[in-house]
Amino acid sequence: MIEFKDVNKWYGAYHALNNINAEVATGEVVVICGPSGSGKSTLIRTVNRLEEIQGGTISFKGADVHAKNVNINEFRSHIGFVFQSFNLFPHLSVADNIMLAPVNVQKRGKPGARQIALSLLDRVGLAHKADAFPGQLSGGQQQRVAIARALAMNPPAMLFDEPTSALDPEMVGEVLQVMKNLAREGMTMMCVTHEMNFAREVADRVWFMDAGALVESGTPEEFFSHPKSERAQKFLSDLRAH
Repeated sequence: MIEFKDVNKWYGAYHALNNINAEVATGEVVVICGPSGSGKSTLIRTVNRLEEIQGGTISFKGADVHAKNVNINEFRSHIGFVFQSFNLFPHLSVADNIMLAPVNVQKRGKPGARQIALSLLDRVGLAHKADAFPGQLSGGQQQRVAIARALAMNPPAMLFDEPTSALDPEMVGEVLQVMKNLAREGMTMMCVTHEMNFAREVADRVWFMDAGALVESGTPEEFFSHPKSERAQKFLSDLRAH
């Protein structure tokens, strides 16, 4: 579904993505891990053009994502994106946050869009919060609303950029549970995360990045039990010591 071919990106002289070649199959869950500054978030943000690339191609369902003639808003409606910091509109209720894209992009009527919002809130365990405002919710609840909002366009793929790193530790589990359920339902997912237990349990493949390069790709079993590169071995031993 998603394919990276010789992808390169620079910020000035800084080589942020270095010749990335990889693919994500339909229904696959890929967890991207690595030290801070290794290019994980940059990579995931190139998939829906929150970041532009300077070399190579990224294709989504066979179409070139970075082609000149792509209608970015239309394209982005096919890829759900969940940010580290929720990014909900504070002045809109929970239901209205979720209804925004179906009403404005898909031109759905409000009653139909609200039905979608309520069923998605039910999926993430927050049906009772439809008319609350983001400021009245915990961080974990806000992130679950953000996931429901990303699902509102019924996207074939979901991208998660460190979705639990802004949360208090006791709220992390409730967000990961929603992500596990999505994975079980067959959603194609790319997740940048430091939650290694999630990677071990849920990922089909783990990608390890360092210094802008994709150093290693394997099943969780291969990666956690027999990391090939010295860099991955050091990363995992540091994690275990921590």
